[in-house]
Amino acid sequence: MLQALHDAMREALTKTSEKVSEKTSEKIINALDHNHVMTIAELAKTLGLSTRSIERNLQKLQKEGRLRRIGPQKGGYWEVVQ
Repeated sequence: MLQALHDAMREALTKTSEKVSEKTSEKIINALDHNHVMTIAELAKTLGLSTRSIERNLQKLQKEGRLRRIGPQKGGYWEVVQ
Protein backbone atom coordinates (compact mmCIF):
# COMPACT_ATOMS: atom_id res chain seq x y z
CA MET A 1 0.00 0.00 0.00
CA LEU A 2 2.76 2.45 0.90
CA GLN A 3 4.67 1.53 -2.23
CA ALA A 4 1.62 2.29 -4.39
CA LEU A 5 1.24 5.68 -2.71
CA HIS A 6 4.95 6.37 -3.17
CA ASP A 7 4.74 5.46 -6.86
CA ALA A 8 1.67 7.65 -7.38
CA MET A 9 3.41 10.62 -5.73
CA ARG A 10 6.52 10.13 -7.85
CA GLU A 11 4.42 10.01 -11.03
CA ALA A 12 2.56 13.20 -10.06
CA LEU A 13 5.83 15.02 -9.37
CA THR A 14 7.28 13.89 -12.69
CA LYS A 15 4.21 15.16 -14.58
CA THR A 16 4.37 18.49 -12.72
CA SER A 17 8.06 18.82 -13.50
CA GLU A 18 7.43 18.13 -17.19
CA LYS A 19 4.66 20.76 -17.31
CA VAL A 20 6.87 23.38 -15.65
CA SER A 21 9.70 22.56 -18.03
CA GLU A 22 7.36 22.93 -21.02
CA LYS A 23 6.18 26.31 -19.78
CA THR A 24 9.77 27.39 -19.17
CA SER A 25 10.79 26.26 -22.63
CA GLU A 26 7.96 28.27 -24.19
CA LYS A 27 8.96 31.35 -22.19
CA ILE A 28 12.55 30.99 -23.38
CA ILE A 29 11.43 30.58 -27.01
CA ASN A 30 9.23 33.68 -26.75
CA ALA A 31 11.99 35.75 -25.16
CA LEU A 32 14.54 34.71 -27.78
CA ASP A 33 12.03 35.28 -30.56
CA HIS A 34 11.87 38.94 -29.46
CA ASN A 35 15.60 39.35 -28.72
CA HIS A 36 17.82 36.64 -30.19
CA VAL A 37 21.03 37.99 -28.63
CA MET A 38 19.95 37.54 -24.99
CA THR A 39 22.51 35.89 -22.77
CA ILE A 40 21.79 33.09 -20.32
CA ALA A 41 22.13 35.58 -17.46
CA GLU A 42 19.66 37.95 -19.11
CA LEU A 43 17.19 35.13 -19.72
CA ALA A 44 17.52 34.01 -16.10
CA LYS A 45 16.90 37.51 -14.78
CA THR A 46 14.01 38.17 -17.18
CA LEU A 47 12.26 34.88 -16.43
CA GLY A 48 13.12 34.75 -12.73
CA LEU A 49 14.98 31.44 -13.01
CA SER A 50 18.46 30.19 -12.21
CA THR A 51 21.12 30.22 -14.90
CA ARG A 52 21.40 26.45 -14.52
CA SER A 53 17.68 26.04 -15.25
CA ILE A 54 18.07 28.18 -18.37
CA GLU A 55 21.09 26.13 -19.49
CA ARG A 56 19.18 22.84 -19.06
CA ASN A 57 16.22 24.14 -21.02
CA LEU A 58 18.42 25.55 -23.79
CA GLN A 59 20.11 22.16 -24.16
CA LYS A 60 16.71 20.45 -24.30
CA LEU A 61 15.43 22.89 -26.91
CA GLN A 62 18.55 22.37 -29.02
CA LYS A 63 18.18 18.58 -28.85
CA GLU A 64 14.54 18.92 -29.90
CA GLY A 65 15.62 21.04 -32.86
CA ARG A 66 13.57 24.04 -31.74
CA LEU A 67 16.57 26.28 -31.08
CA ARG A 68 19.97 26.68 -32.72
CA ARG A 69 23.06 28.62 -31.68
CA ILE A 70 24.59 30.64 -34.53
CA GLY A 71 28.17 31.82 -34.15
CA PRO A 72 30.47 31.73 -31.12
CA GLN A 73 29.43 31.96 -27.47
CA LYS A 74 30.53 35.59 -27.44
CA GLY A 75 29.10 37.49 -30.35
CA GLY A 76 26.71 34.76 -31.51
CA TYR A 77 22.94 34.62 -31.28
CA TRP A 78 20.04 32.21 -30.91
CA GLU A 79 17.87 31.20 -33.84
CA VAL A 80 14.37 29.98 -33.05
CA VAL A 81 13.45 27.15 -35.44
CA GLN A 82 9.74 27.08 -36.22
